[in-house]
Amino acid sequence: MSRFRSPWMSILVLLFLLTTVTLISVNSGALALSFHTLWNSSFDDMEWQIWLDIRLPRVLLAILVGGALAISGAIMQGLFRNSLADPGLLGISSGAALMVAIVIILPFSFSSAFAFYSHIVAAFVGGLIVAMIIFSLHQLSDGNLARLLLAGIAINALCMSFIGVLSYISTDQQLRQFSLWMMGSLSQIDWKTLSIATLVIIPVSILACWQSHKLNLLQLGDEEAHYLGLNVRRTKFILLLLSAILIGCAVALSGVIGFIGLVVPHLIRMRIGSNHVWLLPATILGGATLLLAADTLSRTLVSPAEIPVGLITGLIGGPYFLWLILRQPAGRMS
Repeated sequence: MSRFRSPWMSILVLLFLLTTVTLISVNSGALALSFHTLWNSSFDDMEWQIWLDIRLPRVLLAILVGGALAISGAIMQGLFRNSLADPGLLGISSGAALMVAIVIILPFSFSSAFAFYSHIVAAFVGGLIVAMIIFSLHQLSDGNLARLLLAGIAINALCMSFIGVLSYISTDQQLRQFSLWMMGSLSQIDWKTLSIATLVIIPVSILACWQSHKLNLLQLGDEEAHYLGLNVRRTKFILLLLSAILIGCAVALSGVIGFIGLVVPHLIRMRIGSNHVWLLPATILGGATLLLAADTLSRTLVSPAEIPVGLITGLIGGPYFLWLILRQPAGRMS
């Protein structure tokens, strides 16, 4: 392995890129802020209030959500042993979105203590239900990817149909709130929300990285992994649960942001290989960098207005996914 392709070198490069994009992002926006300006201002000035209460929490949320989406994609691809598997394409994100739509639009009554967490819980439950359905279909179809993708398309269509019905019966305010949420946005963020994201995403991501050796064994096939002493069914359930938690939390906090879980793990795997000991942490850094860069573009391209970040990632990921499918050899899809 060449020095350029060394996992350590790749991780250091990704860490450098994330640091660079972070420094650019915290100083970019409708109001350009620089560290020199902040240094010459007091903490009571408007510049510091914008930087601490708006800019910095948003940057940190983009890092957390991008890392969560990317590592969940890497887990799904490793679990199904195919680089085309993705939580969005398989309908997991749509399932999470449907449950959030139910909570937003239907007249549920929550206590004030639970209302703040209702979106996170709903997104997690919706993502987990669809993940279990996909996992069961994968087991019944003997790992046939074509059937899996078709099942994901069907689940996506079904969830979007129910979302359409809920949107039709919603009020104008509910429809606007849900429509903006569906496009993906990191603008509705404060330190309380960020603390919840941190307490969920970071521990679950660490647990996922802790499962990297078991995920490597699963690449050998279920029978071989079983003979090597791995409890295959329990390991797959744990990995699926961790992925659903990450997707549910990310969708609840930022809306539906597509293709991060597909593009980033695939690119990282092309660079450092399929050893999940290195792949998972590198994927976290890559996903955080990509989403942070996309969010920075979303709030600077048409400043002072803002483009939903989900549209930016869709414009990046859509053509890449099309190229990925077209380059597959004949018969490889099944």
